[in-house]
Amino acid sequence: MPGKKPLLHRFHAWRYKHISKTTFVYLLSAMTGLLAGLGAVLIKNITHVIQNLLEGGLVENYRYGFYFLFPIIGLAITVLIVKFVIRNPMSHGVPATLRAISKRKGLLRNYQAYASLITAPITVGFGGSVGLESPTVVTGAGMSSYLSRIFHMDQAHRTLLLGCAAAGAMSCIFKAPIAAIIFAVEVFSLDLTLLSLMPLLLASLSAILTSYFFFGSDTILPFTLKDAFSIEDFPYYIILGIVAGLVSVYFSKAYFQTQKFYARWQSVTLRLIIAGGSLGVLLYFIPPLYGEGFDMINQLLEGKAVPALGSTFFNDYLDNIWVVIGLLAGLVFFKVIAAAITFAGGGIGGIFAPVLFMGSVMGNCLAKVVNNLGIAGIQVSESNFTLVGMTGLMAGVLHAPLTAIFLIAEITGGYGLFIPLMTTAALAYGINKYFLPHSVYGMELGLKGELITHDKDQAVLTLLNVESVIESNFIRVRPEMTLGEMVKNAVAKSARNLFPVVNEDDELVGVITLDDIREIMFDSALYDTTEVRSLMHAAPEYIYLESDSAKAVMRKFQESGAWNLPVIKNGKYHGFISKSKLLTAYRRMLVSFSRK
Repeated sequence: MPGKKPLLHRFHAWRYKHISKTTFVYLLSAMTGLLAGLGAVLIKNITHVIQNLLEGGLVENYRYGFYFLFPIIGLAITVLIVKFVIRNPMSHGVPATLRAISKRKGLLRNYQAYASLITAPITVGFGGSVGLESPTVVTGAGMSSYLSRIFHMDQAHRTLLLGCAAAGAMSCIFKAPIAAIIFAVEVFSLDLTLLSLMPLLLASLSAILTSYFFFGSDTILPFTLKDAFSIEDFPYYIILGIVAGLVSVYFSKAYFQTQKFYARWQSVTLRLIIAGGSLGVLLYFIPPLYGEGFDMINQLLEGKAVPALGSTFFNDYLDNIWVVIGLLAGLVFFKVIAAAITFAGGGIGGIFAPVLFMGSVMGNCLAKVVNNLGIAGIQVSESNFTLVGMTGLMAGVLHAPLTAIFLIAEITGGYGLFIPLMTTAALAYGINKYFLPHSVYGMELGLKGELITHDKDQAVLTLLNVESVIESNFIRVRPEMTLGEMVKNAVAKSARNLFPVVNEDDELVGVITLDDIREIMFDSALYDTTEVRSLMHAAPEYIYLESDSAKAVMRKFQESGAWNLPVIKNGKYHGFISKSKLLTAYRRMLVSFSRK
């Protein structure tokens, strides 16, 4: 029919008339949870299909060669897909979502809804030493971003739906809906109010129902608490918390330093070969580092440490408990390096699984040390230490202590370990926070001052777009101009009382205000003898667009006492920012942010 509006437009008209905004957000949050859950199911199943194909009869007689060769092949395929299919640079899961919140107003690019769905299973399925949780989060976030775009959601609700995607992904993977909600709040710095709680709850609920529909009652970490907490063990959990805190600091530092080391090779191909070869060698000698590592975690929880280590070059010595302890300590040391190398080689995945892996091995290792010191009457639960170790490392590395506590509490089906969980999480988080201001997820953004946090002032400044408050209606003058030329060509034509002085390359060399020339600008005797260069002066401070965050800009205004500061972009003059306009933009953003 001629003139008939598109279906989506007609739907919007119907929605605005019949469905309240709050109700529609609830519907979208449930849909987001469902999509995130479906994304988790697809990623997990595709990964398992790849793993089953590779571990079949084709390679069963070449196990060690498999550990060396297949991770390299997986990285190569992933890099080729990113280059020729995705055709866009890919960031890793949660950091990519945090960047979308802080720098892109809650919008992810469309390809992020499916890119990790393709690449992460290949990376992990071929043995990359990373996890699938972060790719699942960014897949759900990409889908929620698309929904936000087509249904015209504002920035506050776009951010909320990203949190719903994260909650949905974690709820589906771990069957831990409460921990999933807390994860979204802690990691994405959402305000836990009634307005945000209901959407998060609906997303988490729809995702866990999706998990039950496809996976039944199976869980990724099946566990039944057998050893009750004893107050006599409390000092050892304090030791575990301290160890977890120190290991979490090691995790963060080793993770970034390893990636920095491989980033020295600018060529993608060369970096793939070197990182892939390094990973292959590492997995060849330490097979338990292969893949996500949940099988090993479950074996440790069952008390099967020796079978968990698999076939190694130390098989003949595994009857010595201290050899087993040494091998477990080696896994703690090398797992983060293997994960970082996987990323450096072009792999796509997340660090959530490596954190759980390291935490479980660390806890089990420490329990074995305590139990084998030969001190009479001392015997701690290795399975409990394995669980609580995961909590400690997660709290430290991710700066998410509540997520860590409730995730393990929900996995165990009760709160029998609540005291050791809280103790270990608090100590590990406090130690890591003392040494490192940000989590692994937010380190890069945090160091740039671009990370959204629960500090509302900080969050508003992070969301504030500095470029939007730049004013460019200032008439430029040259240093070689005479006073007469400036009065005629600049002062007489400008509505501003400030003039940037630029050279022939458009570089700012100084500024002049009307106050600087007020006493002489009507003295015609000085028009031809006085040059601008003798009147100009340096600005009290400069704003560098590429590096200065809104917080840094605000600080420069405060410290300089100026009302206008020049902006430099790529070394050239770009305009001015006025203090009044910046504060006005801040107030508007604060009002908008407070409506979340």
